[in-house]
Amino acid sequence: MKTRRSEQDRKTAETNIQVKMNIDGSGVYDIDTGNGMFDHLLTHLSKHSLIDLTVKAKGDTEIGWHHLVEDTGIVLGKALKECVGDGAGINRMGYAYAPLDEALARTVVDFSGRGYSVLELMLGDIDMGDLPADLVRHFLESFAREAGCNLNVEVLSGLNNHHKAEAAFKSMAKAIKYAISIDERQIGKIPSTKGTISD
Repeated sequence: MKTRRSEQDRKTAETNIQVKMNIDGSGVYDIDTGNGMFDHLLTHLSKHSLIDLTVKAKGDTEIGWHHLVEDTGIVLGKALKECVGDGAGINRMGYAYAPLDEALARTVVDFSGRGYSVLELMLGDIDMGDLPADLVRHFLESFAREAGCNLNVEVLSGLNNHHKAEAAFKSMAKAIKYAISIDERQIGKIPSTKGTISD
């Protein structure tokens, strides 16, 4: 089986994003977006999914973090979609719960080719560094759309916003890890009655 890798770049008048991804990795990461909290969440996505991930992102952050966070979600989603390819042999669906102290999050993901997200994050801006809480939602929306996956993330309980966001990303990482893993019983087979998960 070929190694599932992708390198993606996005350069606009607003941002310059470079991503390298290997979904058959061991969770090695090198992430620099200029936003400490965003970097923190992306490291959890890499570490707990075992996806090797390099992210270098710069942008017009003097007007806020919206463009950089959104475009990073777009590029990461495109990279993941390329890595998954036609999806032959993958589990396709996965789910996971993750706690962090008082917080508990659940993610269910389906690499169906249909980019859609349902997000119940219960996040506010306190304890989120300089990352506006609503941009976490926007990142996940952009990521799911470009990755071509159904992504359902729900924070089930929690008080601290940092804990809730981190639990959400850890649960997402674990769900993705299972969904993109190869099932030895269906190597080479497309996990869909339609015969495709490409769109």
